[in-house]
Amino acid sequence: MSESFSQLKKSSSSNLDSLTNELSKLSESSSAKTFGPDERYWKLTVDKAQNGHAVVRFLPAPKGESLPWVRMFSHGFQGPGGWYIENSLTTIGKNDPVSEHNTNLWNTGLDSNKEIARKQKRKLQYISNIYVVSDPANPDNEGRVFLFQFGKKIFDMVNDVMHPEFDDETPVNPFDLWEGANFRLRAKKVAGYRNYDKSEFETAAALSEDDAVLEKVWESQHSLEELVAPDQFKSYDELKSRMDKVLGNSSVVSESAFEDNVAPLPVSTYDEPASGSEEEDESLSYFKKLAEEA
Repeated sequence: MSESFSQLKKSSSSNLDSLTNELSKLSESSSAKTFGPDERYWKLTVDKAQNGHAVVRFLPAPKGESLPWVRMFSHGFQGPGGWYIENSLTTIGKNDPVSEHNTNLWNTGLDSNKEIARKQKRKLQYISNIYVVSDPANPDNEGRVFLFQFGKKIFDMVNDVMHPEFDDETPVNPFDLWEGANFRLRAKKVAGYRNYDKSEFETAAALSEDDAVLEKVWESQHSLEELVAPDQFKSYDELKSRMDKVLGNSSVVSESAFEDNVAPLPVSTYDEPASGSEEEDESLSYFKKLAEEA
């Protein structure tokens, strides 16, 4: 057993506290290059009725990294010049042209401009490593490690199991190899959208009783930090050029609506409302294809 893996096992119980602290930071402060074929990523296969199910296990932070997830903000909308499907520079704490444009729209105070800003809002996704326990639609995936991109609905389930609502429930670190729990992912179509409300975590148990197996799984993980490295994002100027082309090189902001005493609003005020559905974010892959074909 390698020294670093031994350390992971020793810190198994204490990892829940550190992850809980990170979740708290997210609450206080507040789609990745997965479009197109990328064999590192796993997606749930659904039937024609949009129903599907699988069992996966969230994995701990990859070797040398501190967290078992990363956040990715992106924009996906259509304008007169085509589709804009890009990751947002706000993911890495930088100014992003679409967020700035949306701020200007919102600050006009016009309902019509606010509605445009809403349609162009950021979409929040999380990315983690998972181990596929059961995938009835694609049995070849079972026993393999993939990246998994998911939305706020599933992340809230992760948060809930780490922060139980009732005192008689035991907190579980779902990313732990020994004391974590498998996640039973269930999808169905509700009101025209894909819904994951029936998904749930199983009883906490080790992924395997064999540490050699667990070490192999852990070492098979993909880097998460490299997904949000600065060199993975287009420059501000490139994004601005693309945005201008999509919007038809003209601003829809009514200049007469600006007032000297209107203070800029934080991006998070309007740009990160609760997602209407998980399918809303998943549809970006379809939009990306349209943009590439245009």
